[in-house]
Amino acid sequence: MKPTAVEELIESNLEDAQATVTHARDEHDEDHLAATVVSPAFEGLPLVQQHQKVYDSLGEHMTTDIHALELSTYTPAEYDDLEAEG
Repeated sequence: MKPTAVEELIESNLEDAQATVTHARDEHDEDHLAATVVSPAFEGLPLVQQHQKVYDSLGEHMTTDIHALELSTYTPAEYDDLEAEG
């Protein structure tokens, strides 16, 4: 599955999400992806639940089209802080 298609799925199924999806580093398999997702839907949720929201947004694609997904999830405030540090 192409990274842009994964971005579109996440952004259309997760509240106000902004997703950046690439092929995972050091992987030759196109089904191994890495995603950074920023959404206010993550406010107050533990990391496991944040990741579950992303998986839910991808639905059956997680078992049929995507072999592995490395996730980084942030609330907008967390991402702004990260950008300010960088």
